[in-house]
Amino acid sequence: MTATILIADDDRSIRTVLGQALTRSGYQVRTTGTAATLWRWVEDGEGDLVITDVVMPDENGLDLVPRIRRVRPDLRVVVMSAQSTLTTAVKATQRGAFDYLPKPFDLNELLAVVGRALAAPPAAETVEGEASEEEKLPLVGRSPAMQEIYRTVARVTATDLTVMITGESGTGKELVARALHDYGTRRAGPFIAINMAAIPRELIESELFGHERGAFTGATSRTQGRFEQANGGTLFLDEIGDMPPEAQTRLLRVLQEGEFTSVGGRAPVRVNVRIVAATHRDLRALIRQGLFREDLFYRLNVVPIRLPPLRERAEDIPALARHFLAANRQKGLPAKTLTEGAIERLKAYRWPGNVRELENLMRRLAALYPQETIGEEVIAAELAETASAEPVAPTGEPETLAQAVERHLRAYFAGHKDGLPSPGVHERIIQEVERPLIQLTLAATRGNQIRAARVLGLNRNTLRKKIRELEIPVIRGLG
Repeated sequence: MTATILIADDDRSIRTVLGQALTRSGYQVRTTGTAATLWRWVEDGEGDLVITDVVMPDENGLDLVPRIRRVRPDLRVVVMSAQSTLTTAVKATQRGAFDYLPKPFDLNELLAVVGRALAAPPAAETVEGEASEEEKLPLVGRSPAMQEIYRTVARVTATDLTVMITGESGTGKELVARALHDYGTRRAGPFIAINMAAIPRELIESELFGHERGAFTGATSRTQGRFEQANGGTLFLDEIGDMPPEAQTRLLRVLQEGEFTSVGGRAPVRVNVRIVAATHRDLRALIRQGLFREDLFYRLNVVPIRLPPLRERAEDIPALARHFLAANRQKGLPAKTLTEGAIERLKAYRWPGNVRELENLMRRLAALYPQETIGEEVIAAELAETASAEPVAPTGEPETLAQAVERHLRAYFAGHKDGLPSPGVHERIIQEVERPLIQLTLAATRGNQIRAARVLGLNRNTLRKKIRELEIPVIRGLG
């Protein structure tokens, strides 16, 4: 029998477009602009799938999801929303939605989600629907890259899967780790963070696993390590690439066995901890150099999340700047606003320090400048000392790709002792260029790998291999 799909959206044009697309695909469709009508249809036993917007004139669509799941547990609900934030994605998932689609979305993506929802097995049980009060957003941005991160976070919060977060320094890796904890099933437990790069190598094992009295000089009493402190909660291992080999071996045992012995101890200690790891380093390159255990990498890299640098999501800069200025006001700093010219100048900047650098700049603007409105000239002056602040070539013409790459490489070489980076620079630079090229091509083709391979001039199998090797998130629904 042909499946019937119930659509609820207060925008008539969206109802028309979705209705026509689904009808052409062979489905029967009923559309409404109110939550009340949708609820009446559900109570009457109509429909095989619900697609609902969040904001409607009479009720929030998210509030409908748990009610639908209680009366009809096997009726799948797909939530769509222009309020494409992490909170929306997580609430949709926590309340029992089958999937979440941020507007605007491609119709082919919608059709793929509909197909998966109708083919999904019956629900084992009704999902508890009530969610806690909306918390302060830990992540900000509505770019396609951030939307994919929101969806990934939303899907894994209800699990204990180990997550590996990669990205340049300052991109917000700890914010993602905290979001996984705060929105997850372990939120009542502790969140313990440890930065491997900030601890002397000889003390890392003691910091992680604790030590017994007399285990070494100065150990006057038994001390708990971070694993014991995080029991029942989440342990965030930041800069995991800086962990020494001997500590890697002990960490692998904890992941495999769920127990460890403290430094100087004999009795095993059992813990129940979720691990979230993060690094700005290329762990695969460290594996090839013999500096990181391959088996540990695969234990940690169960769910990979790559945070894009700020230069790859410049469209998020205005929202981020407003967010940080609002946070400044809450801390007692003067209120500030930015002119359009100032925002454009921020968007043209390369942001080598990523989101952290932007946050620091907004704090500096609030603290040091008396004027309420910050113009382009202030931003230009603040960024003038950084070579990468120049958005165009000296001639005034738009900067070419070759010029941008050369400028980046000059800064990269200058940042190393004697002007020489570590061996393997060719492969690292190629990956830096190749990753955004493939990501942007996949985004432009809505995840259609056949079209993307054609645009890139690659064999499709070669493209798939590069997607795996570069750990590029795949846009669901096509190719």
